[in-house]
Order: sequence, then C-alpha cells, then structure tokens
Amino acid sequence: MSLKSTFPGIAPGLFACVIAGLAAALPARADERGPVTNLPLPRFVSMKAAEANVRRGPSLTHRIDWVFKHEDTPLEITAEHGHWRRVRDRDGAGGWVHYSLLSGVRTAIAEQDMLELHAQPDPNAIVIARLEIGVIARIETCTPGWCRLEVAGYEGWTPKETIWGVAADEILE
Repeated sequence: MSLKSTFPGIAPGLFACVIAGLAAALPARADERGPVTNLPLPRFVSMKAAEANVRRGPSLTHRIDWVFKHEDTPLEITAEHGHWRRVRDRDGAGGWVHYSLLSGVRTAIAEQDMLELHAQPDPNAIVIARLEIGVIARIETCTPGWCRLEVAGYEGWTPKETIWGVAADEILE
C-alpha cells in the first residue's frame, strides 16, 4: 500500500507538493549531499561578509527576517537552492543567505566562559590563553576529541565539545 493510495482524494500534483514539503522539513541525513554543490549537508562554513541579510526564502523577493552582523561567524548549512544556502547559527536561528556572503574558512565559537587553549591536546598541558564565551576563533585542525584554534595571535588546543562550529565526529586536517 502506497502513501498515495492512503489519501485517494488528493490530486497527484498536490500529493507530490505535500510530500516534497514534508521532506524539506525533515532534518538532513548524515550522507545527504547538496543538490547544487554536491557537498555534504549539513556542513559548517563562516560569514565572509561583515553583514548578511537572512531571508525567509531563497530569493531577494523574500522578506528579511534579521541580519547577521559579524564577519567569521560560524554557520551550519542545512539546505541549498540555486545561489542560496539555508543556514543556522549556534542558537538555531537561521534562514536563507546568498552564497557569496559565505566562506569555506572554518571558525568556531567558544561555548564556555574562560575556555582554555592548551599547548597540546591534553587537559594537563600548559594553558596558552583563555577565551571568553562567544569569542570566535579560526579552526586550524581537529582530531576526534580536540581542535587546534587560532585567535588574536594565540594558538592552542581545546576539547571539541567546548566549541560550536564543528561536528562531533568531524576530523579536519
């Protein structure tokens, strides 16, 4: 029995639209690829521009819901449509942004106050610097449990779960 036969009164075109709408509302699968770039979805990027309008839909005719106002802010791409990317920030706020405002440079946000950057990926290693909550740093590399960050001339390692901008299972070289 198909879903279509379960709803015999719905016209075929309307049925297809309903199914497509449901699929768009579901979270992306780990092995999903973007239809435009063929890159993995979801994936992390950063803001290239100092300001980016976040729209309700993927075109200039859609209403601007808010504006991202910080260069290098990490964002997660969850969908693609033409030159538009649906993104979300660490708080889950998001919408559609033009791809030209995004960069593949990887950044992360400190998720705890006085986040320690260590000389080595070891909690007992010397502390190089401490970051306030919300500080944005460039990701240099990530192992299964740690990421090496660079911010304001300081470089050091922090546990992956203390930052937002990299997936838990992601390894960056």
